[in-house]
Amino acid sequence: MSRSRFEKLNPDKQHRLIESAAEEFAAKGYEAASLNRILEQAGMSKSSLYYYFDDKADLFTTLVDRSLGLLFREIGGFDASTLTEDNFWSEMEALAQRFTALGNSNAWYVKMGRMFYRLRSDPAHSAPTERSFVAARRWITDILRKGQALGAVRTDLPETLLVDAAMGLGEALDLWVLNHWDEIPDDARLRMANDQVGLFRRLLAP
Repeated sequence: MSRSRFEKLNPDKQHRLIESAAEEFAAKGYEAASLNRILEQAGMSKSSLYYYFDDKADLFTTLVDRSLGLLFREIGGFDASTLTEDNFWSEMEALAQRFTALGNSNAWYVKMGRMFYRLRSDPAHSAPTERSFVAARRWITDILRKGQALGAVRTDLPETLLVDAAMGLGEALDLWVLNHWDEIPDDARLRMANDQVGLFRRLLAP
């Protein structure tokens, strides 16, 4: 997709299309979601859709991008400039708690996460998900560098290895939590958020 094309679309039309896609994906799941139903609800032609998006996977990934932006706004963002050596890991725990609490209160984000990883696991359609992973990798790299500067993150291994390890652990935790979400009570999920940050700390702290 040419992101510049979509961003130049009338904001009301952008919103209507994203809202229609969100409703369809939430109701039907990724595989069963119908572009025709999305287009009918949004009042857009198929030719117009393909001017802005490559395919359904591309539309879904844009929806994920927008949802992540909304998610960060709802949890209050994250100001790395406030981190210190003493509060670095406790702030990571607080961030994980806010993400988990939002999932507890709004199941839409859990559904989105499940659909995102199903799409990513499909070699034929996984390419659009790379945009989100590139952004995640950039964020993790910046946080690890900040932690190293503060003395809260180890410096004895190559940066790329630390980032790869953090990305791998994060993806494994995401998948496990999403697959078992419905089995875990809300309060247990919140406790697990701290345990998961503890795994990162044992991996990355000096």
